[in-house]
Amino acid sequence: MKKIIWGIVFLTFQLQYAQNIKIPFELTDGNKTSTYFEVIDFWKNLDENSTKIKMMEKGITDSGFPLHLVLIDNSGEFDIKKAHQKGKTILLINNGIHPGEPDGIDASMLLGRDITVGKYKLPDNVILAIIPVYNIGGTLKRSEFYRVDQNGPDEVGSRGNAQNLDLNRDYIKCDSKNARSFTQIFHELDPDIFVDNHVSNGADYQHVMTLLTTQHSKLGGEMGKYINQIFEPALYKSMQKKGYDLIPYVNVWGKTPDDGWNEYVDSPRYSSGFGTLWSTFCFVPETHMLKPYKQRVDATYELMVSFIEFTSANSQEIKSLRNQTIAKEISQKEFPIAWKHNPEKFQNYLFKGFEAGYKKSEVSGLERLYYDRNKPYEKQIPIYNHFDAELVVEKPKAYIIPQGWWKVIELLKLNQIEMRQLEKDTEIEVEVYKIENYESSPLAYESHHINSKVEISKTIQKKKFRKGDWYIPMNQKANRFLMETLEPQAMDSYFAWNFFDGILQQKEGFSPYVFEDLAADYLKENPELRNKLEAKKKSDPEFAKNAYAQLVFVYENSPWMEPGFMQYPVFRVL
Repeated sequence: MKKIIWGIVFLTFQLQYAQNIKIPFELTDGNKTSTYFEVIDFWKNLDENSTKIKMMEKGITDSGFPLHLVLIDNSGEFDIKKAHQKGKTILLINNGIHPGEPDGIDASMLLGRDITVGKYKLPDNVILAIIPVYNIGGTLKRSEFYRVDQNGPDEVGSRGNAQNLDLNRDYIKCDSKNARSFTQIFHELDPDIFVDNHVSNGADYQHVMTLLTTQHSKLGGEMGKYINQIFEPALYKSMQKKGYDLIPYVNVWGKTPDDGWNEYVDSPRYSSGFGTLWSTFCFVPETHMLKPYKQRVDATYELMVSFIEFTSANSQEIKSLRNQTIAKEISQKEFPIAWKHNPEKFQNYLFKGFEAGYKKSEVSGLERLYYDRNKPYEKQIPIYNHFDAELVVEKPKAYIIPQGWWKVIELLKLNQIEMRQLEKDTEIEVEVYKIENYESSPLAYESHHINSKVEISKTIQKKKFRKGDWYIPMNQKANRFLMETLEPQAMDSYFAWNFFDGILQQKEGFSPYVFEDLAADYLKENPELRNKLEAKKKSDPEFAKNAYAQLVFVYENSPWMEPGFMQYPVFRVL
């Protein structure tokens, strides 16, 4: 009896202690956000005073500080494998990927405390997984001058992380330690739903919260239909009851939203695009930058509750759809790897905007855009939210990657790809891609110069592979991930992100005065090549006057030309 009484006394003390933990957001009436160290101390205190919360360190970040993961579960059982086996649904929430947008950081702290003290009852069939602060390096660089267009809080962090990378462009390439640690978390959790909290830029309008949902036609199949026809509308209905009318992320730049807009394809560089590769339902809430910080945090809190409520009520169907999709993709024969916007298909939404106009700029003296908040309006607008597959590629039986491309192999291992090393030197017939043409961006983008507009040719060859080269079977859960990273024409393939740029530079060459005699002899032995050379000289006067160009032509059509130049080093077993 005494143990029970002392247990009740201890629990009461815990709840009172947690209830009294106030964060800067509350102490300043919504004018301040917590520092990184205040955030971590807050969650440590909750962990120490509640059996429902467990906080863990999960790998290091570029800042030198660890990435933390908080698990919240009513039963206090934090074994994720057992949770999946019991049918619990995992909801992962990421905060502070852009530290100038801290709404989710504070809203998650308030929600975690409310669950701890019983103010909000977390459903028993949901485990809430929270990354308190993802971009730690950017969070440490606080200033009142970041996010110049945003209405509070007083000081915020910088968008760039400790490497000055935008982490919401780093999910697929993993240049940062943050992204590598996140990838481990993601695969450990295998979340059913992934929510990445943000704040918007762009136009002015009445809505407090906008919602970027992973592009439904790109997600495809039954999951795509479900997120578009059931999941997203349910969130809209739930938030409307709470006084927040949602609208899809207002994707307009340099123009007004009055006539609607196109959604964009969230490729795997982004959080939602990455999650899509693993059959996870993904969302990016974007509060409106011009609304007061307190209002934005409140809206973020309410939307997270709406996610929890829908997840709990539809847990079995969510998990069933994911399992069906994963099973389908294991045996699926073809995968789309590029998409094009369909200008004919759209959905109408009630948009609450402000009338826009133009007036003389006091800076430039030229016309400038402005929004008149004294002239609100409401009207139905079209949002063009359908994309068609532009390029569909047949899945190979397997890929083979020579062991020299170890940076790519490391990324595959990080994503828990099933693969094995060849046990001996082996000759295998494979489909070989040659890069015929591509464009590389002239300006740096996230430490890369992205390759795009890739054109390839294909041949079937018998290639010799060495012991230790990697054989990757295409009968696994990761099939979609592999197709979108290893097919060079995919938007965010490893080729696009320069991991294979070594093949784009010729390493072997010739000395003209030496090769002259070799080339002459080779043309005598190969009259067909001589005919091609003469035909090109007739059709191209500049070529006919350029002796070196003619030697290059012979060299490139001879056995001396290095086979690895422009040969894509990922081979397809058919």
